[in-house]
Amino acid sequence: MRNAEVDRQLTDFSVEVRRRHPTRPVIVGINGPQGSGKSTLAALLVQALHARGLTALALSVDDFYLTHAEQRALAAAHPGNRALEFRGYPGTHDVALGTATLTSLLAGKATPLPRYDKSAHAGRGDRAPASTWSASPAGLEVILFEGWMLGFRPVPSVPADLEVPNQRLPAYDAWTSRLDTCIAMKAGSLDDIVRWRVDSERARRDRGETALSDAEARDYIERFLPAYRAWANTVEAEVTLQLDAERTFVSLTR
Repeated sequence: MRNAEVDRQLTDFSVEVRRRHPTRPVIVGINGPQGSGKSTLAALLVQALHARGLTALALSVDDFYLTHAEQRALAAAHPGNRALEFRGYPGTHDVALGTATLTSLLAGKATPLPRYDKSAHAGRGDRAPASTWSASPAGLEVILFEGWMLGFRPVPSVPADLEVPNQRLPAYDAWTSRLDTCIAMKAGSLDDIVRWRVDSERARRDRGETALSDAEARDYIERFLPAYRAWANTVEAEVTLQLDAERTFVSLTR
């Protein structure tokens, strides 16, 4: 659910970030738990910025996942590791593809935008063919870049299954270093995150898309709860949004 006043403040903040760097595109990162509404927020901000006369684009970390074949190879290389069995964790993205895309956008170029099809392979997903990708307009002013693990940084000690993802996190500095600022969305509890993901898959099924069952969605999201415990507090954010159980923004702090 939306909070009109918080939406206005976030739009004002995005405009402020653009004014800090008026001669080049800026990237506003959005970090938040799976199912928390990052994509919805990014799309809303794009519309609000357009209404303020700024050209803007929403981009998701999800669109830079490895291909299905690459993900299966990664899982096979780490048998029994639940963090790497399916997409999601650090190490399951094509960091070079994401970096090349961001670099092109920051150069002001019209840029092909990779797209990940989460309905492929019975909901396990695959990168969509390049022939189906859209292209950004040239000369963007604001890029909203959202992702559940955007801005995570490695920590000294993690559970065994998280050791490889923790080792892969430094590679993502190629993305984080390009952010001009970051907005962090915070859930009230881990139980909320589980429920939000189950609800998201139900919504996709209701739209007629191939999606995970409730049991599959719960199994999938519960694999990520150790990640929130390990890395959620490593995100460096200029703005923090607190969400209630219904995903309504209840507070904004800077």
